[in-house]
Amino acid sequence: MRRRGKPSDIRKDQRALRTDTAERLEAIVEAAERAAQGVIDDAEAQARRYLAQAMAEADRAAEGRSDELYDLIEALLGQAVVLRQEAERLQATLEVARERIDIGQEVSEERPSQPEGPAAPRLRAVEDRRAPAEFSPEPVAEPVDRRRGDPAGARLLATQLAVSGSSREEIAERLRNGFEIEDTDAILDAILGPEA
Repeated sequence: MRRRGKPSDIRKDQRALRTDTAERLEAIVEAAERAAQGVIDDAEAQARRYLAQAMAEADRAAEGRSDELYDLIEALLGQAVVLRQEAERLQATLEVARERIDIGQEVSEERPSQPEGPAAPRLRAVEDRRAPAEFSPEPVAEPVDRRRGDPAGARLLATQLAVSGSSREEIAERLRNGFEIEDTDAILDAILGPEA
């Protein structure tokens, strides 16, 4: 038969058990709190690293974009300079053409007018007395195309094409086809400047 302990011993054992359990629970809670704090600290450190990486990538991307924009701006400025130079050359060419036209008009105005003399005799048709078989009409010369080989007309066309934005090759082709000019370089160099 088992001996039962005294009630006071049971209470002491229960108190000791409660105290021991409370201490263990307190140790478990403290360990859990430390572990939770460690997880929080790790998460914050990881978040800071991620944020620093993201900011560094954003800075690199922004720097890359600013470099691209800088290059684009430089290219556009270069094109603007070239366009300005071409516009100045074209303006000079147009001024030369205008002066030539003005000089041509002055020369035609300065030509002395024909003195009026007796009226020219009126002409009338003459009857052909040759036999019909003998008659053969003389060949009529084909009209001369004044555009062919006309340097002033070629320059004017080339200037108009350049103003409208045609390329050097397009202008050369039009001069070869429309004016039968084989070597178009002289005209193109005068209007567009020497080829680089």
